Amino acid sequence: MTASPAPLAADALLGLLFPFWQLVIGIFVVLLLAVSVRRLARRGRSRMTTALLVSGAAAVAFAAVGILAQGR
Repeated sequence: MTASPAPLAADALLGLLFPFWQLVIGIFVVLLLAVSVRRLARRGRSRMTTALLVSGAAAVAFAAVGILAQGR
C-alpha cells in the first residue's frame, strides 16, 4: 500500500503565503530596530557600542541558524 500524497492545492497555498509572512515579520523587525536604535542613541556613545556588538552577534547567530535550517 502506498500513502496518498498531500493535496497540491494546499501546498501551493502555503507556498504563496510563506513569502508574505516573511515580509510582515521583516517589517516589524525593522520598525522595532529603528525604535531601539533611537532610544540607544539618546543614552550615549558607550551604550551604543555595546548594543552594536550585541546586535551584530545576534544578527550573525540568526543568519547561521537560518542557513542551517535551510539545509534540511
